[in-house]
This record gives sequence, C-alpha cells and structure tokens, in this order.
Amino acid sequence: MATTIQTHALPAAARAWLESDIPVAPRSYMTDVRGRLLRNRAGTVSLTVLILLVLGCACAALLTPYDPNAGEVIDRLLPIGSPDHVLGTDDQGRDMLARLLYGGQLSLLAGFAPVLIATAIGTALGAFAGYVGGPVRAIFMRSLDMFYALPAILLAIAIGASLGPGLLNVIISVSIVYVAPIARVAESATRRAMVDEYIEAARLSGASTPAILFTQLLPNIFNPIFVYAAGLVGLSMIIASSLSFLGLGSRPPTPEWGYMLNALRPTIYVNPWVVALPGVMIFITSIAFNTLSDAIRDAMDIKGT
Repeated sequence: MATTIQTHALPAAARAWLESDIPVAPRSYMTDVRGRLLRNRAGTVSLTVLILLVLGCACAALLTPYDPNAGEVIDRLLPIGSPDHVLGTDDQGRDMLARLLYGGQLSLLAGFAPVLIATAIGTALGAFAGYVGGPVRAIFMRSLDMFYALPAILLAIAIGASLGPGLLNVIISVSIVYVAPIARVAESATRRAMVDEYIEAARLSGASTPAILFTQLLPNIFNPIFVYAAGLVGLSMIIASSLSFLGLGSRPPTPEWGYMLNALRPTIYVNPWVVALPGVMIFITSIAFNTLSDAIRDAMDIKGT
C-alpha cells in the first residue's frame, strides 16, 4: 500500500516543494560513497590523522627550524619535553621532531609508491589474463603464483638484498611483491565482469581488445582493485620500514622511520621513550591506513546495506 504524506503537517516551504513539478536529481554513486565514508566515525578519524600527518611531513621545513641531519653533541639524548627540543634528541644530538617529519616523507613515499606501481602493473596483467582466458590466462596466473612460495616480507628481503641498499630498491622490491596479489584480484574481477552484457555488446560492435579493456572493463573492475590496494598501503610502509631497519633502505644519515629505529637501538636503556617514537609513528600510520581502507570498503559496498 502506498504511503501518504501528510503535507499539512509540513512547513510551508516543504509543502510548496512537494507540490511543485520540479524534478529531483538522483544522487550519484560517488555522493553515496562520500556520505557513507563521512558517517563512518573510525574512517573519518583515520582520514583526519593521515591528512594531518601528510601535511606535517610536507611542511616539515615550516614546522621545525632544525636540520634533521645536524646535531650538537652536548644536546644528545635529551628527553621528551625539553625546552628547545619538544620530542627530545637522538644519540647525536639531532632534533627528533625534525627527523620524524623529514623521515615521514620517505616512509610515506615507501608506502604509496609500491602500491601505485604494483596496482598499475598487476591490474594490466590480471585484466588481460582474465579477458583473454584459456592457456594465456593459465600461463600468466601460474607464473604469478610462484611469488606466493615465500611470505611477502621474506620475498621483499630477498629481492632487496639482491638489489642492494637504497630507497629506490626498496620501492622496487615491495612493488614486485604486490604485483601477484593485485593481479589475482584484477583477474577475478575481470572474469566476473566477462559475463555481463556490456562486454558482449562491445565485442559485437567491433571494438578492439584495448578499447574494451580501457573503456568498458577497467572502469567496472576498479572498485575491488582500489579497495584491495588501499589496504596494502599500511603493510607496504611496514615492509619498507623493516627493510630499512635491516640496512636495506635509505642510507644514513638520511632519516627514515625504519632506519631511525635501528640507529637508536643502542640507546634504548638510556632514553627509551625517544627510541620508541619512530615505532609509534609507524604503528599509528599503519593503523590509520588499515582503518581507512576498511571504511572505504564498507562505503563502496552498496549492496551490503
């Protein structure tokens, strides 16, 4: 039975709007996603934390007057809350706030860059394999399955050790690790999309394979790939920091959170709170990325509500 709206109980402006013939524009998909994301309290808090973190690292030169690589021996291992050094100093007298902000630039880069690179390569391989199918798909996917022989961290260490130390080599190592899982997600989403009528209609219209992949297929498999890739950013930063902790990342004295943890290990019994700061930053950032990725997944899951 249809629901009757009691217009006499509404304000005059609302009654006039209901009685008018003005068409109501439907809300777009992205508007729904944005609304769902903003209503998710954990996701909103995580997004705020990440925005503040990114802005703080990007504006490090404005937030601290200290050189992250220069220090005074007389100021070494100052505790948190010192007058001229809010977060203390390390074992060489370098300001910890400056090193955390400048080091965050490299740590965030090591989190985002491998995921972006792996997403581009993995999506292309997975979508092509899923679209072509047959022996080509089997060869592609079985070849990528070899990357599952080792855990992600061990595979990244093996690749990083073979390439040598350096931030660029860390990014390459983590990117290679993530190509296989992203390609699997793209291939699975492509196989599900292949049964849809718009793909068959594009084929019958005479569209080429690249045209179908880029104009029809990729826009429709974007959601699961994006959600999965967003969840890898925090893990990517942890793996990159682990490689730096092992000496395979940025070269000293360049600050990076993983390297800072390693460099401060000898002073853990002298000033443990200062030593813990890089680890706290890695923990907060990774938790924020994981929580935000869960919120994005829930917001984009229209059928789940």
